[in-house]
Amino acid sequence: MRNKYINLILIAGLIVITDQITKFLILKGVSLYESITIIPGLINIVHVQNNVIVFGIFRGINSNIQQIILLIASLFGSSLVLYFYINMNQNYRMMITGFALIFGGALGNLVDRIRLGGVVDFIDIYYKDYHWPAFNVADSSITIGVLIFCYYIFFKRPENFFKPRK
Repeated sequence: MRNKYINLILIAGLIVITDQITKFLILKGVSLYESITIIPGLINIVHVQNNVIVFGIFRGINSNIQQIILLIASLFGSSLVLYFYINMNQNYRMMITGFALIFGGALGNLVDRIRLGGVVDFIDIYYKDYHWPAFNVADSSITIGVLIFCYYIFFKRPENFFKPRK
């Protein structure tokens, strides 16, 4: 495997760039709350701004405080993923890729929070009246990375997941 730090820069960088380009296109081409059907009965492109904490936690708190909490949580989470990435045994290539995906997705959404005060979501997956919450490229990247992580934890059960301390 090529140097895992080059791997991190390439994967995370590609995710952030793709995420920001798609969000830019949505911001410029789709009005807020507009919906464009891509596959009838399955996929729409929508423009929504996610300005709250997940599932409305802390809904009654001032929005500026919510944004500060989200920024701190995002920075902490990104730092934690980076710490795991740095200390991971290089033999777990897919796990390394998974953490790079999570890191890139976290950075993509963090850029939105800093730049816009919220995250731009635009992919609407649905069936009849059942809609999955709108999401974006960064969210997809985080989800795929977490699924890889869960696969390793539950099915591979790595014993030497982290490289030994010297």
